[in-house]
Amino acid sequence: MECNKEQNLESCNCTYEPCPRKGICCECINYHVQSRELPACCFPDKAERTYDRSFEHFARLVKKKSV
Repeated sequence: MECNKEQNLESCNCTYEPCPRKGICCECINYHVQSRELPACCFPDKAERTYDRSFEHFARLVKKKSV
């Protein structure tokens, strides 16, 4: 399957600039899940900027109805 990197970058809200996985969603998801995290696109912009991508942080946001 061909990656739609350029199209994916249009909606990628990751603020970690040196990230080599930007726009390559399958690699990004795989990388973060291995670390018990979710990728930036699962978080609202304000929460993403904290770089806390943990499952626990996501659960707290869901509980507060922020996601």
